[in-house]
Amino acid sequence: MSETSTPSFGGRRSVPLNNSNALEDDLPTVELHGLVPRGVSLQDYLNVTNVHLFKERWDTNKVDHHTDKYDNNKLIVRRGQPFYIQIDFNRPYDPQRDFFRVEYVIGRYPQENKGTYIPVPLVSELQQGKWGAKVVMKEDRSIRLSVQPSPKCIVGKFRMYVAVWTPYGIIRTSRNPETDTYILFNPWCEDDAVYLDDEKEREEYVLNDIGVIFHGDFKAIKNRSWSYGQFEDGILDACLYVMDRAKMDLSGRGNPIKVSRVGSTMINSKDDEGVVVGSWDNIYAYGVPPSAWTGSVDILLEYQSTQNPVPYGQCWVFAGVFNTFLRCLGIPARVITNYFSAHDNDANLQTDIFLEEDGNVNTKLTKDSVWNYHCWNEAWMTRPDLPVGFGGWQAVDSTPQENSDGMYRCGPASVQAIKHGHVCFQFDAPFVFAEVNSDLVYITVKKDGTHVVETVDSTHTGKLIVTKQVGGDGIQDITDTYKFQEGQEEERLALETALMYGAKKPLNTDNALKPRSDVDMDFTVGNAVLGKDFKITITFQNNSSNRYTVSAYLSGNITFYTGVSKTEFKKETFDVTLEPLSFKEEEVLVRAGEYMGQLLDQASMHFFVTARVNQTKDVLAKQKSTTLTIPKVIIKTRGAKVIGLDMVVTVEFTNPLKETLKNVWIYLDGPGLMRPMKKMFREIQPNSTVQWEEVFRPWVSGPRKLMASMTSDTLRHVYGELDVEIQKRSV
Repeated sequence: MSETSTPSFGGRRSVPLNNSNALEDDLPTVELHGLVPRGVSLQDYLNVTNVHLFKERWDTNKVDHHTDKYDNNKLIVRRGQPFYIQIDFNRPYDPQRDFFRVEYVIGRYPQENKGTYIPVPLVSELQQGKWGAKVVMKEDRSIRLSVQPSPKCIVGKFRMYVAVWTPYGIIRTSRNPETDTYILFNPWCEDDAVYLDDEKEREEYVLNDIGVIFHGDFKAIKNRSWSYGQFEDGILDACLYVMDRAKMDLSGRGNPIKVSRVGSTMINSKDDEGVVVGSWDNIYAYGVPPSAWTGSVDILLEYQSTQNPVPYGQCWVFAGVFNTFLRCLGIPARVITNYFSAHDNDANLQTDIFLEEDGNVNTKLTKDSVWNYHCWNEAWMTRPDLPVGFGGWQAVDSTPQENSDGMYRCGPASVQAIKHGHVCFQFDAPFVFAEVNSDLVYITVKKDGTHVVETVDSTHTGKLIVTKQVGGDGIQDITDTYKFQEGQEEERLALETALMYGAKKPLNTDNALKPRSDVDMDFTVGNAVLGKDFKITITFQNNSSNRYTVSAYLSGNITFYTGVSKTEFKKETFDVTLEPLSFKEEEVLVRAGEYMGQLLDQASMHFFVTARVNQTKDVLAKQKSTTLTIPKVIIKTRGAKVIGLDMVVTVEFTNPLKETLKNVWIYLDGPGLMRPMKKMFREIQPNSTVQWEEVFRPWVSGPRKLMASMTSDTLRHVYGELDVEIQKRSV
């Protein structure tokens, strides 16, 4: 018996995977029931001669659907909302004897039950929530239709056909790329899962193409603008390509929960060849340093054109690109910054800092870390998969930190569920809860192997959670959306609820928490400017009537902003005598020469002070981070600030250091003003200034921004920006 190549599916019908928006098969132009009788010509029946989609920027379709900003000459509409098309026939249309319908198709193996083949019924009245087409005008040989997509339909690029019925079968228009139609999520439609009822918030979270990302330190917040560029030429196709690259089934692309989870997976390159390569080792020889990027456009376009991950990114780059992806597809989104963000490595919902008996950190046992700050995203959507009340903002994070269901991704996790400690609901709520609300637990590891909890700091993590304010560049504090106020009964209750639902293992300590010490310790870091000396002031308060002596140890480390230490550059021990009920200060001087040769990207430092009260053996521990103040890039413009007229931009940077900067790149970007550019300077001598001038011609009116970043071998994260108001051209 000869073998055949026909695969066996064991009694199942096999339908090929339909997971690419780019792949397509044409529908047949003629589908006949049988032979056409001699003498009958199908051309005698109604034939389509042309289709008009009203797809110019100023046309009603794009203006009403809020898609007029897209630099794309195809029709772009939002689901659940009618749009207009016009069909020209070879003769006047007679509804009594002529039958036709519009069809939308996506992918290579369209099926009606999967939503990838949509025959749109002709109806007398459009029904809310359903596909339909209504004739709204008849004129000579043309008719105008109002077409309404379902508010649940797939989001992507559809091919459009018009099919006409004859007694012998169907005649269909040929494949015409000019009639391709993009359908997006619709935050303006009440039936859409991403509906947002506040117009100002829709303007901000869907239509604003320039954002602000906060970084730095909780007591010295820094900000940088980011060009999301979701309307720029090629970006919509690049975002659809991201889903294609993930091999995401087309039938799931109408669900914002699935789309945001796939985006969380694909924006980082870990385990799936996604968009951005993460790097935290301060070596960026084969790509762009994370601090040099000014926006998402170059990254997404390079990813699509090369089909390779783009080096390099860190959390704010992942968040910026992810925000572009979400807003471009129509999902309301914003970038969040959490100051003192815990990375709970062992999933016990607390951050464990293990100490040696002398007070030093045990680096082998301490696997958890606290990032100076961490950026992620929130996406707005309903959550029909969760109990009522957990819709709205969902935390989604594309920075690869921990594995979730076999891949590096995080979310969507309901922010409301996180606040109340309901971490049992998908996706990844325990991890996000720990980032903002875990206790910092200091544990001494005794020589006999026992563990003793020395102190618990319940206020360190999630110190401040912020996003850009609606309609402005200022800070909006959203800490209370993630957690109750520290010390409130509700806050402890939320933590207990989370531990009940989410803790995988109890804390392995042999002793209960020690009683509070008679001595309090704290410290402050003085104003720290790059290249200058600064002071650290340690304070001790003796609250008892006893006299104590204290042995203290200060450790200064150059750190990555993730809280991971690169090198210890400062080590100082000192003894303090505390009289009863007294207060004492100690100052430690940090010299520029001690840290300058070892700085990392963001000039971050971490100081750890531990002290032992000799008489009681109590251990006191405090840790703080600081970011050095870095010089800025200066941007100036001259010329008429009018659409279509030439302007000149000057970028200027002065080297404030005592050393020569080498291999200096300056990046310049201005969405709606100019395309991203870059220029290299071999070196910049100490205290010398470089200038770079470019001519540009704005094409978008209103408030715009110019952004510049500078990166070199030894100094990075140098940044500057300028607000520019562009006027429309008077006729």
